[in-house]
Amino acid sequence: MDNHTTEQGVMFTGLSKRPVHVRFDQAHATSDGGAILLKAVDEKLGLSAALASSLRDCRQPNKIRHSLTELVRQRLYAIACGYADGNDAARLAHDPIFKLLLNRDPINDDALASQPTLSRFEASVGPRDIMRLSRTLAECVIERHRRRTSGRVKRITIDLDPTDDATHGNQQLSLFNAVYDSWCYLPLAGFLSFDNEPQQYLFCYLLRDGHAPAKRGCLAVLKRLLPRLRQAFPQATVRIRLDAGFTGAELYEFFEAERLEYIVCMSKNPVLERFAKPLMEPIREALARNETCACAYGEARYRARSWNRERRVIIRADVVHQPGRQPKDNPRFLITNIRGWPKQLYEQVYCGRCDAENRIKELKLGLHIDRTSCSRFHANQLRVLLTSAAYVLMQELRLRARHTDSATAQVSSLQLRLMKISASLEASTRRIVMHMPTYMVYRKDWLRIAQSVGAVPT
Repeated sequence: MDNHTTEQGVMFTGLSKRPVHVRFDQAHATSDGGAILLKAVDEKLGLSAALASSLRDCRQPNKIRHSLTELVRQRLYAIACGYADGNDAARLAHDPIFKLLLNRDPINDDALASQPTLSRFEASVGPRDIMRLSRTLAECVIERHRRRTSGRVKRITIDLDPTDDATHGNQQLSLFNAVYDSWCYLPLAGFLSFDNEPQQYLFCYLLRDGHAPAKRGCLAVLKRLLPRLRQAFPQATVRIRLDAGFTGAELYEFFEAERLEYIVCMSKNPVLERFAKPLMEPIREALARNETCACAYGEARYRARSWNRERRVIIRADVVHQPGRQPKDNPRFLITNIRGWPKQLYEQVYCGRCDAENRIKELKLGLHIDRTSCSRFHANQLRVLLTSAAYVLMQELRLRARHTDSATAQVSSLQLRLMKISASLEASTRRIVMHMPTYMVYRKDWLRIAQSVGAVPT
């Protein structure tokens, strides 16, 4: 235990028939006892070991107290448990459960790495380390789902979605963006989904400067990803869904050269608006008669000046009408090479990509992936990659929680239900015993996940 910890207590009077005394005197207890599941899931995936092996250790061997594997795991497990700030290391260094997660004796072994040690670790990475970590993360995700599906997947859907990451300091490449009205980074998040499964699995999170256009890095990510996907899933058709920031002749030509199914939103222009005009008129006339009218769908062939050929355009015609305001035309346009009826392609195929925004909200609200407060850009990129790896662990927990109440829980709910559990630890030469509450609310869910990762009922 930390020698600086004081065993100060308090007493409540008037809350019960007798005074209630509160004492902080459980020497070998933790408030994150359920985090042992993270270790079990990580061992199954081999994630932290793979990430650590992709880093180069340039430190002097005779001065090393904490290996790279320990530093990666300490940061990874802390983020997954909700401790996103590096300063939390000072409070967790003596926590018995975190020492156990790093293969240390939870009671007798030395403390874990301090906050300055972790900060030096974050500041030591370079661009090549970041590239290897990114590839390793994507490789672990692909290999996990190849084993899960035995490679028998008919369709893989790729969703790439940009987001903003507000900054509040002197971070490298943090620039003012007028669209978001703040100094920020503009990360690019990538997700994979298999066949008709609703879950989207994170495979990359690329940090970019605050002026980066939406499509920057898109081709680089796909060029690394597609060969590995086709090796793991040789019979699968690959589909990509993108919003309006990803338009451009070079993207469409790449998609077609790689035989991808694509459906991409495109901003309106006078030519496309002329295509939509015949579909808009019946809707406006119905509104003039105070009648309700659903949006209409159609299609056309269109070729921009920079394109090498015509492409199919899906048109969704709609009129936005608010009380006290004039009706406003709201046409939407999609560029696609996928066969199907326009309404089906828009509502059932393209609109499915919107769930990626929910995954990004989980990353921000549940794991605080936007805690990019390091001054060096590559240190911040390391943080978001470790947070992405923590999200991969949480998605695996959710996958193993199927048929339970936690199967669709958000990351923050998974932390409260499965991680934040008080436990006291006993260690002997033969075994380590964790004592957890008898009346644990989600005990059945926790036990089901534990058994799915190799725990044996006793």
